Amino acid sequence: MNGQARIASVELVAGYDVVAADGSRVSSVPQARVTFNGGFALLEIPGTDTVQVVSAPGVRLITFAADEG
Repeated sequence: MNGQARIASVELVAGYDVVAADGSRVSSVPQARVTFNGGFALLEIPGTDTVQVVSAPGVRLITFAADEG
């Protein structure tokens, strides 16, 4: 994946979802490793073994800690 990876919480727009560790489809995850590549967010969700790709229009909010110093 290109770009800097971040550990973040992710909320998606209604109608978009990803697969959680338990196999359920969810529209938000409390923690994922996120990399941005072009107009896409690439999500590595703990407990899953795939990278899930969400296009920019499907992302409502991505929140991560600010870099320190």
